[in-house]
Amino acid sequence: MDSLFGEETDPALNWLPSDGIVNYWGQIFTLSEADGYYLRLLNSLEWRNDEAMMFGKKIITKRKVAWYGDQPFEYTYSKISKYALPWTTELLHLKEIAEITTGHTYNSCLANLYHSGDEGMAWHSDGEPDLLKNGAIASMSFGAERKFAFKHKTQHTKVELSLAHGSLLVMKGTTQTYWVHRLPPTKKICTPRINLTFRTIVA
Repeated sequence: MDSLFGEETDPALNWLPSDGIVNYWGQIFTLSEADGYYLRLLNSLEWRNDEAMMFGKKIITKRKVAWYGDQPFEYTYSKISKYALPWTTELLHLKEIAEITTGHTYNSCLANLYHSGDEGMAWHSDGEPDLLKNGAIASMSFGAERKFAFKHKTQHTKVELSLAHGSLLVMKGTTQTYWVHRLPPTKKICTPRINLTFRTIVA
C-alpha cells in the first residue's frame, strides 16, 4: 500500500500507479483562510441528511449533503435524485479557485458534511451517467484531517492520502473507471469535516 503520509505535496505527481490520475496540492489556503471558509460553509449551505436506496429500502444517513450548480441539474446516485440549488457567493469563489488551480472547469458542486470520524463513505466510484465521462473532479477539504483511500477494481493496489484542512485534490482521466475510493470511518476524530467536490454534469 502506497501512502502520502509525511510526504511533501507535488501537484504534478500522479499518485495512481496506472489507469487514472490523482493529483494532490496539499493545503492551498492559509490556516486563517481555511478556518474562515469552514465556518461560513458550515453555517450557510443548505445541509440535508443524505438518502440512498439499499436493498429496496430508503436509508437516511447521518452525513449531510448540499448540491449546487449552474442550473437545477438532476443528479442521481444510489437511486435517489437531487436537484442543484443556485450557487452561493462563497461556493462560486471556491469554484473559481479550483478552476484556476486545476486547469479544469466545473458546473456543479456536491458538498458533504461529516460530523465526526464515525461518519464515512464506503468504497464507490463517481461513475454516474450524469457526470462528464473521464472529467475532472476537484475535492476541497475543510475541518478535520481525514484519510482518503483508493483501490483498483481488478488489482490489489491501494493508495492512501491524508486530506488536510484547506487542501485540494483532483481525480481525472479514467480514475472512476478503474478505481474506487472511500473515506474510512475512525474513532480517533471527533470534529467535523466539510468536503466540496466540484464536478461537471452533462445536461
